Amino acid sequence: MTRVLILGGTGWLSSRVAQQWLERGAEVTCLARGTRPAPTGADLVVADRSTAGAYADVASQDWDEVVDVSSDPVAVAAASEALGGRAAHATYISSVSVYAASDEVGADETADLAVPWEPGEESDYARAKVACERSARAFAAGVSIVRAGLIVGPGDPTDRFGYWPARFAAAGAEPVLVPAAPGAMAQVIDVDDLADYVVSAGARGFDGVVNAVGASLPLADLLTLVRAAAGHRGDVVGVPDEWLSRHGVAHWSGPRSLPLWLPGDMPGFATRDGAAYRAAGGGIRSLVETIGRTLADERDRGVSRSRGAGLDRADELALIEQWRAEER
Repeated sequence: MTRVLILGGTGWLSSRVAQQWLERGAEVTCLARGTRPAPTGADLVVADRSTAGAYADVASQDWDEVVDVSSDPVAVAAASEALGGRAAHATYISSVSVYAASDEVGADETADLAVPWEPGEESDYARAKVACERSARAFAAGVSIVRAGLIVGPGDPTDRFGYWPARFAAAGAEPVLVPAAPGAMAQVIDVDDLADYVVSAGARGFDGVVNAVGASLPLADLLTLVRAAAGHRGDVVGVPDEWLSRHGVAHWSGPRSLPLWLPGDMPGFATRDGAAYRAAGGGIRSLVETIGRTLADERDRGVSRSRGAGLDRADELALIEQWRAEER
């Protein structure tokens, strides 16, 4: 029987990876803090990866596959030291954020990476993920590095992609504020397509690096598809980048933001080349299907609920009113 160790296994993506391995008949062990349950059928080893001896219960065993999703370089380094040589193959789920620059449209996996984080230095997400990739290569002789784009779909805890179908659905016949950024692009990958690739690549021992991304398309086109799926009938109020920034609307994510909207000096971020992923067997379902799955999930969770990303509806309407008043 295939023996799989998932460092995590209880989060949004990693639980799906665990579940897919279970469906393949694997014996799955999840090592996590224990604040959430492991998928039914998986063994849960409760451990805090920030503490010494976190891997004591799994480091004396041999594994066919080890999967890590952490963005903590200290945790990944400690895991690879404890488990190095114990795995026939390993998969590390990284991010397209590892690249040093986002100004080249269509860049592939050979693009320069950010400078890896080193102990004692200031860190950011990009540098941390590069350092994690470096440590993850010591897990096994064969390692799959999966640089994921924006992960979307049902259950997304970040509220980024889901903001748009929820907002268009909640607005009904009322207006919705969008960035009037004609050059803005979007690029996503469905969480279940990503989980399927992680498992299938691990099962065949794929050794290499891929950008796990879907097709790149104009953000305006994506929002048009989302609006149609949600049945929105109101006005779409496009506002220039400069006005939004001047009025305190943030890019990409977080409170008081317009999710997926990027600064104009990052034309390459949502245009990464995904040819290697597709050549390695990575699947990409239709964007319409992913939007539909996400919309159904948002309706189940409540399209008007409080969110971790996006604009509060009252704030959005006030911004629309202010923009229209200034344009009269």
